[in-house]
Amino acid sequence: MNSDDLNIAIVGATGAAGGTAIDLLLERKHPAGKITVMASERSTGRKIPYGDAELTVIKATAGAFDGIDVALFAAGGLVSRRLARKAVERGVFVIDKGSIFRMDPSIPLVVPEVNGDDIDWHTGIVSTPNCTTTPLVMVLDALRKLAPIKAVTVATYQSTTGTGVAANEELIEQSRKVLAGEEAKANVYPHVIAFNVLPHVDDFLENGYTIEEQKMLNESRKILHDDQLLISATCVRVPVEISHSESVQIEFESNVGVEDATRVLGDYGGMKVVDDSAQNQYPMPLEASGKDDVLVGRIRKDIAHEHGLVLWLSCDNLRKGAALNALQIMDEALRRKAFRPAAERTGHAAEIV
Repeated sequence: MNSDDLNIAIVGATGAAGGTAIDLLLERKHPAGKITVMASERSTGRKIPYGDAELTVIKATAGAFDGIDVALFAAGGLVSRRLARKAVERGVFVIDKGSIFRMDPSIPLVVPEVNGDDIDWHTGIVSTPNCTTTPLVMVLDALRKLAPIKAVTVATYQSTTGTGVAANEELIEQSRKVLAGEEAKANVYPHVIAFNVLPHVDDFLENGYTIEEQKMLNESRKILHDDQLLISATCVRVPVEISHSESVQIEFESNVGVEDATRVLGDYGGMKVVDDSAQNQYPMPLEASGKDDVLVGRIRKDIAHEHGLVLWLSCDNLRKGAALNALQIMDEALRRKAFRPAAERTGHAAEIV
């Protein structure tokens, strides 16, 4: 069986990440008849264009997963908490985009290029990382082959689609008002995001970091299997629609040269080096948007640390940061025969192989 034979459900199909998953399936020419789109009751009956066809949204319920092979959950933690395990009970292989399962020790947290082997020990659910963690761990995994990593300092520049459709619409509306000389009001964020930057992504913790910043540490340690890794993150929301960028400073235990770093990053699957200062070529959100690769550039020695490197990356947060990574998990699980599609199952109980 190949991926075209799978019956795939998108839970949260009317959201930004769910919509991107549908776009990616269309790019793959996945048959419309093998896609089920689910959302909340208020979206039931909505038509979603899919090439020459249309997909009709149904309400996400436990019974809706009968006959489904793979479900991509992109509807938030409450929906995943309510329905993910019920889907597994019906034999569905669940890939969850949200944060609810990420740090559960019984559930793999996977970026296939980094730790695809972890799919082998799933029991029905595999979680995908935060959209800032994914490109970071790919970079770190590539570079740690040159020398052990001591510490990482990262500043993120995160687009509004990372928050969701409403946040992106607010950015557009606020921008219109500001340009028209009118007052812009904030609803999604605590301050106006148009023509502004907010050093505030998710709630603040007692230690002064935000939940988003803590996620980058915790998730990276789990994916890289390195509980000693030190990461200090500052996460910033910027008035960009699509693609997150990151400024990354890495301290190694021994010297790592720029040429070697550039080589291993360029050879790493899913990564592309864009680094030609003479031609003003470097990663940018506009260039990363709509692309599958993580773009990496501005690779240079860190003059403040003896064994340090500094680099810059941009990554489409809706593709590799979310939907693409989920579909790649599905592909890798299918290749590993890590789940049994409905056509090969004899009952509701999940059959994990």
